[in-house]
Amino acid sequence: MASTFKKFQGSDITNTRTLLHESVPMTGTLASGTYGSGTPDDAATNVRTYTHGMFESVYDYPYLSSSANHIFDLAPGWATTATGNLGGLTTAVKKKRLNIYNSMAQVLAGFDITGGINQFDENGDLTEGSKYNNALFVNFSRLLYKDEIKKGSFKLKYYVTGSYASLDYAKLLTINDYNAVNDYKVNSPAGEFGVLYVTELNGAAVATDGTFQTSYPSLRQRGTNGYSFAGLIFYQAGVAVFPITGSTDASGSTNAIFGGGAFPLQSGPVENAPTYSGSWGSGSLRRMVYSGSADDIANNFRHRLNNIEFNNTTELNSSIYFCRANHNDFNYSSNPSYLSASKIVVKDQPTDTPVSYITSVGLYDANNNLMATAKLSEPIKKTPDTELVLRVRLDY
Repeated sequence: MASTFKKFQGSDITNTRTLLHESVPMTGTLASGTYGSGTPDDAATNVRTYTHGMFESVYDYPYLSSSANHIFDLAPGWATTATGNLGGLTTAVKKKRLNIYNSMAQVLAGFDITGGINQFDENGDLTEGSKYNNALFVNFSRLLYKDEIKKGSFKLKYYVTGSYASLDYAKLLTINDYNAVNDYKVNSPAGEFGVLYVTELNGAAVATDGTFQTSYPSLRQRGTNGYSFAGLIFYQAGVAVFPITGSTDASGSTNAIFGGGAFPLQSGPVENAPTYSGSWGSGSLRRMVYSGSADDIANNFRHRLNNIEFNNTTELNSSIYFCRANHNDFNYSSNPSYLSASKIVVKDQPTDTPVSYITSVGLYDANNNLMATAKLSEPIKKTPDTELVLRVRLDY
């Protein structure tokens, strides 16, 4: 313990913030079930289903393995206005879908002036734009996104046609948070978020003059940048929101990841699920959204993923202390071995100047209680004719 203390002045302490980023790639192969037979009911798979039927979880290894890390969850939900064409779902399942949507909306979109829950909308303004009456929520693990997803780094590639056993590789959409570094939203209780757009088809940039939307009518709603709306990404919460059947009503007449209007996925076959029938045709993925289970929806979404990638962010806060040892400070050691028979052992003659070797720095609170210790890589000689400034950094 120190026997002498020196107080910090205001100019001796400063605080800094550093943002560290790392790339996080997730292949569609992993999302579709790399291990086991690839079916969610296989105990050796990395995709876990639950009896409650509310969401699925994806891991990087078989989920029963001690080495498995949770990657993301998939959960479908709908708002109170999406009540049509509900098929044969039980009342309990309908309530679960509604509760999932409302729970996510409360946290991510907040409440309006009347106390009602805001619905997600395509442009993120909440007060204007078409509403997402249903959505597939992709909740990424905190292990992956750390403190937040870096703005402008999110990218998802998704096959829009064919069954997941026989995908049409000529229809690969790229969805990202285009220009989010300069154009992100701050009106969410969960922090900052960006709008997702369809920016590429088969690796080539789509036109922003409306010709792309002519070929894909269900993606006709465009932002001011000319790209079609495709969802929302909440950076600090680590949640992506994708409209399932569209942004107007249960029939899904506008922007949808599972199809609406002439969107190719509308008639894509349903895999590992019963045959759904109704106004959208037998086996329609859109029909499945309101007639199928959460596992059916999640399975078809997972198997159409080509890739998800983003950069995570770790916020490193630091307090830097400049420990100043003036010429008349700390020239004597508090180590008991410094003295022998009341004499300083490092002095040969009584007239020699005192000398000490600094090996560590202790930081104390106002009551002189030791709070932190910093060790030097090697001892530093201190005499009355030298002054030192030791820079101590605490990261948290």
